[in-house]
Amino acid sequence: MAGVGKAAEIDFDGLEDAALVELARGGRREAFLQVVRRCNQRLFRIARGVVHDEAEAEDVVQAAYVDAFEHLDGFRGDASVLTWLTRIVLNEARGRLRARKPTVDVEQIEAAQGEAGRVLAFPGRFGGEDPAASAARREIRRLLERAIDDLPEHFRLVFLMREVEECTVEETAECLGLRPETVKTRLHRARRQLRAALQDALAPALTDAFPFLGARCDRIAATVIARLEADGVLSHVVPSMQPPSMPPP
Repeated sequence: MAGVGKAAEIDFDGLEDAALVELARGGRREAFLQVVRRCNQRLFRIARGVVHDEAEAEDVVQAAYVDAFEHLDGFRGDASVLTWLTRIVLNEARGRLRARKPTVDVEQIEAAQGEAGRVLAFPGRFGGEDPAASAARREIRRLLERAIDDLPEHFRLVFLMREVEECTVEETAECLGLRPETVKTRLHRARRQLRAALQDALAPALTDAFPFLGARCDRIAATVIARLEADGVLSHVVPSMQPPSMPPP
């Protein structure tokens, strides 16, 4: 390949998987970096979806990269690099779960609760967004992330790949070792569980939505009464609340 010796002459962003792997096998640092940049987002989300801890998820992804890059001959090219790495990340994450002790310290539980999963933590796309809107968006995201975290793993991973990473049914099935029909079924059930969880979480707030009490309510009531009086529908004199006198028998 002409010009391979000069990094500046190679458009690494435009290279396909096979070419990147070939350069990585030759020890090209830029090729390794390009693979990492392309795959980081999904691999972190998948690892985070299994281990429920961001710091450990980063360790999982790093270990998976090292394992994969040290065994590049294992990449046969029958799937994308991303799919191949996703399988390695899943194996690494699940292996760590199996190795965990059956008991957990109180401090670990509190730390996990304080670090609610940021699986969907995207950078803000609207730099000038209103602070109140930003706060509302963050709260909605936290609710969604907690609901995703509470899904069983076999539903959670399918949901992350299909809805968050926007993978096809076929790619999701290939990564997770499932039949396409199973992917569809699990996604349907994951959505149903998420809807139920979010409805439960939002129910208390729904009764307080669009409040119109106090001064606002009084102002409307006074305005309506004034207009009815002006139109002659109501009398300006408040009628007595005493019952009418009965004529003598």
